[in-house]
Amino acid sequence: MKKPKLRELAEAIKSLIKGPYTSKFPFAPHTPPQNFRGAPKYSEEGCIGCTGCSNVCPPNAIEFIDDLSKTPPTRKMIVHHDICIFCGQCEAFCTTKEDSPPGIKLSMDYDLAVFDRKDAVSSAEKELAICEVCGDPITAKAHIDWIAKRLGPLAFSNPTLFMSRLKELDLIDDNITEVVKDLTRADRMKIICAKCRRKTTLEK
Repeated sequence: MKKPKLRELAEAIKSLIKGPYTSKFPFAPHTPPQNFRGAPKYSEEGCIGCTGCSNVCPPNAIEFIDDLSKTPPTRKMIVHHDICIFCGQCEAFCTTKEDSPPGIKLSMDYDLAVFDRKDAVSSAEKELAICEVCGDPITAKAHIDWIAKRLGPLAFSNPTLFMSRLKELDLIDDNITEVVKDLTRADRMKIICAKCRRKTTLEK
């Protein structure tokens, strides 16, 4: 049997004096490195409910649920940590990644053990904008408001954008949308989905 090398012997002596190289977790908190990719977390303030993160998630760990039975109707964004592979695609392609705070961001959380898988989630809930003609969801109101702010004066070229913005500022009466009952060209000045807008423009 060969004798141990001097380097190995020196490492053994160091470990006897200084102790093991591993961290003391779970007995003491562990500080991950700067580029650590932990559990993605939604920001209730930053998320606009655009579903962009859901579209780019490789393992389909992010889902959104539109609940039209609520008053007002809502969209709930949910990321399941038990399915997530922590690739960071949701953060990289988040619509509001340059805002403060961003909609979704990888955190430093690594201790994700839970007794029930239903608890291994992060979520954000946003109010939905509903088409005033067909009743289908368009997108989250926060998403429309974000687009209108980014476009500035150009938002006035799209009735859905500026009508939503005027409602947010309480500068429009909600009863104005009840004047016209049938789908006509006048309905173009409502908050409507792309399908209904196409019908009012091309078919009427």
